[in-house]
Amino acid sequence: MTTVTLSSKFQLSIPKAVREEMGLRAGQRFAVITKGDILSLVPVPDLAEMRGLARGADTGEYRDRVDRTDRY
Repeated sequence: MTTVTLSSKFQLSIPKAVREEMGLRAGQRFAVITKGDILSLVPVPDLAEMRGLARGADTGEYRDRVDRTDRY
């Protein structure tokens, strides 16, 4: 288990071994998620990384707004 220390400026440094293992890079954005006393840092993917994520997804069974408004 790797530990880090919170600086007086409330900053954390991610150890090099962890950065390399996770493929992190300078300037990358993270979502901060808290649950009780647990803090999670989740990398936020760039829009370019998300391109093609849903390619081939079957959208035939999804409802549209028309389905909801036709009933009323």
